[in-house]
Amino acid sequence: MKFTSIRLYDKMVKQVLSEGLPQDAIPSIPLVEGNNRPEAVPADLFFELHEIAHEQLPTGCALRVGSNMEMDDYGVLGLSWKTCSQARDLFDRSVRYFNLLTNTYMFEVKDVGDNSRIYLHREPYRMGVARSNEATFSATVTVVQAITGKNFYPTEVCFQHEPHENLQLYQETFRCPVKFNQANNYIAYRTEDLNTRTAKADESINRFLRDRMDEEAKGIEISAYKLLRDIKKLVTNALPSGIPGIEHISESLGLSKRSLNRRLAESGHNFRTLVSQVQQEISEELLKNTDNTVGEIAFRTGFSEQSAFNRAFKRWTGLSPAEFRKTH
Repeated sequence: MKFTSIRLYDKMVKQVLSEGLPQDAIPSIPLVEGNNRPEAVPADLFFELHEIAHEQLPTGCALRVGSNMEMDDYGVLGLSWKTCSQARDLFDRSVRYFNLLTNTYMFEVKDVGDNSRIYLHREPYRMGVARSNEATFSATVTVVQAITGKNFYPTEVCFQHEPHENLQLYQETFRCPVKFNQANNYIAYRTEDLNTRTAKADESINRFLRDRMDEEAKGIEISAYKLLRDIKKLVTNALPSGIPGIEHISESLGLSKRSLNRRLAESGHNFRTLVSQVQQEISEELLKNTDNTVGEIAFRTGFSEQSAFNRAFKRWTGLSPAEFRKTH
């Protein structure tokens, strides 16, 4: 699923409400079990909000959203920008780590003569994407100025989409030539400007933050298996005392219930199904390899009554526990 961080979505919501968009015009966020707010929203919801804002608010809302972004809005990635050595590091970090905030696009940096181009690889297949691309480049100007403490502006901005009617807003935001209907989306700066030392450069803190982002990025790629394994182990240990609730398991993992639900959903699982899988695996193993009575196995798998276990086992395997034991 394509997603956008709740941080970025909330910032957008705050902006459009401040400009007069009615609360009931804002798309509802899908909730996970327990009615908790997620840590990310479907990207299409984010793009839809951009489209609603474009249609109902004064022209240029996306540009204003970007101009009002602060580094704290980007979480640990924003903290790493604050302490990087040069302005250019902002883009190197974004190339590598922006997928922590959204997986809808990629950055790429290329040096062309005396300029450095930062490409935003995301086709404007709908109007909300085009507006979001504008917000991204507008925010870029804001962040570059914040980390350098200087009024650096780009030398050129190119968009793949068509402009909205007020071209003056683009000039006020970027203060450089802005082109539309181009082959690529990119924002260019003088390479010399991007080599400027930042105002709060701190290599030791920045290294720590990079390590944190590496862990988070690696977690996106490989932690699903480990998470499932850890959940199953905790459920197995808890079952003799009864079927554990998700609150107990999430607390043992050091996660909020909301975070655990989200991470399970991202890997195509849900907590209740996982518990059933563990119960089935344990019961099949005990029926095949031990002489434990069915009542004892029911207790070991979290059932207070053998009859309830019998029904569940029949549902899982199509056989009664006794039939399964005979055939295995």
